Amino acid sequence: MQLFNCPFCGPRDQSEFTYGREVAPIPALDASRAEWERYVFERDNPAGPHAEWWHHNLGCRQWLVITRDTRTHEVLAIEKGARPQLPASPTADSR
Repeated sequence: MQLFNCPFCGPRDQSEFTYGREVAPIPALDASRAEWERYVFERDNPAGPHAEWWHHNLGCRQWLVITRDTRTHEVLAIEKGARPQLPASPTADSR
C-alpha cells in the first residue's frame, strides 16, 4: 500500500487516486495535428523524478501534481494542481 499525502484530505491510499498523465506543455489550440498527436500519444519515460497529474477521485476530487521517482516509486512532492493554462491562440490581426 502506498500513501499519498493529499494537501486537502491528508494521507490517503493510492487506490483513491487515478493517474491522469505526465505534466507536459499543452499545444496551442491552432497547433498542427502532428503536435497534438505528440501531446496525446507520446510520453516521456524517464528514469528518475517525474511530475504527473493524479485525480483524487474517491476523496476531494481535486487534481494534484505528484512528483515521484519512477525507479523507486518514492513520492518526492505533492502539490495542488493548478488549472492548466492554454497558450494564447493568435488572433486574426496577428496572423
